[in-house]
Amino acid sequence: MYKVLIADDHAIVRSGLSFLINQQPNFEVVAQAANGNEAYFEVERAAADLIVLDLNMPPGESGLMTTKRIHDRFPKVGIVILSMHEEQDYIDKAMQNGADSYVLKSSSDTELLNALKAVANHQTYVDQNIILTKNDVAEINSKDNDVNVKIKGYADLSNREREVLPLIALGYSNKEIAKKLFISIKTVEAHKASINRKLGFKNRVDLVHYALHNGLIDF
Repeated sequence: MYKVLIADDHAIVRSGLSFLINQQPNFEVVAQAANGNEAYFEVERAAADLIVLDLNMPPGESGLMTTKRIHDRFPKVGIVILSMHEEQDYIDKAMQNGADSYVLKSSSDTELLNALKAVANHQTYVDQNIILTKNDVAEINSKDNDVNVKIKGYADLSNREREVLPLIALGYSNKEIAKKLFISIKTVEAHKASINRKLGFKNRVDLVHYALHNGLIDF
């Protein structure tokens, strides 16, 4: 039985997907998440084998960043992107950041089920309504366009600092961040100081500009 995590900011979508997936043999929805940080934590807590992940879950971390963080930390977890974004740039970046499949929300249920079955068998799957050109494949396989290379200083941040950064940018207080990440307020303060030092920020305005400019958060 494959354990599935559903991450989408709309409760009704999570409910519908859970109903659909739980009807399939060998698949069981074991957890849900409403944003990127929740998804990251639930993957480990629920021991998920597969995650169905939306790319746009505002306000919060960009789904592209969540995809990469989950892939880097849990490389054996299959990632199925289910998104409204049909732009080729989103598709290329998602696959490049570690997604195993990309399915459009405008497609039929069959596409998602085909994706789940393929990823469960350690295969990649791209929605049949998406046409990948040779250039797209080259873009996906290119290491020069890795998100950590593009974003100056981001690669120097620890995994925890990458979790803290979008929450700071979204205006959460130290106490709220500590509660969300299950860490102490002093630890949050230490991470904020380290982020500012590594990235050369003087204030939160600099951090917000950085996060928005580099697509780290969604509003």
